[in-house]
Amino acid sequence: MLVLATMNRAKALELSELLGDVGHDLRQLADWPGAALPEETEDTYAGNALLKARAAVRITGCRVLADDSGLEVDALDGAPGLYSARYGGPDLDDAGRVRRLLDALRDIPVERRTARFRCVIALLAPGGGARFTEGLVEGVIATSPRGTGGFGYDPVFFYPPLGRTLAELTDEEKAGVSHRARAVAATRRILMAR
Repeated sequence: MLVLATMNRAKALELSELLGDVGHDLRQLADWPGAALPEETEDTYAGNALLKARAAVRITGCRVLADDSGLEVDALDGAPGLYSARYGGPDLDDAGRVRRLLDALRDIPVERRTARFRCVIALLAPGGGARFTEGLVEGVIATSPRGTGGFGYDPVFFYPPLGRTLAELTDEEKAGVSHRARAVAATRRILMAR
């Protein structure tokens, strides 16, 4: 069994689809009654992923996969970065965080709106050491949301090679280029080697 250490159902679904058949029964941490993840207090994506992985191993007693990811905008000195899921405060939803980001970039010309999504995955088994993988995707922050797919900042993350935002891509297209897809592909190789 491999437990996906996230309480975000959309992320768990995306991870499940990306992992495909890896020879493990995939479960979501949310399937454990009362399960909760700790506050992300580390100063790196790897640190936060490991924090979540350790908590999920304690809760489930199973091998777990945890990730931490964020949007890094160059014109904002890498913000929101580690704080992407909490950007703008705890009362904002995805759409509110997107509006907050667009407000922060209001006077920034398109050529300076370069950004990347970064994902770090920690794979941890009870009593074992962690294995880490990382994925990146480079893009530009659009001036307004476009598309209905994905979640989080996908509607404003424009991917130049395909000429669309991540929210405008099909699931298959996104699975071929996203930061999470790239990190999961490396994780799949670890899982399949065992």
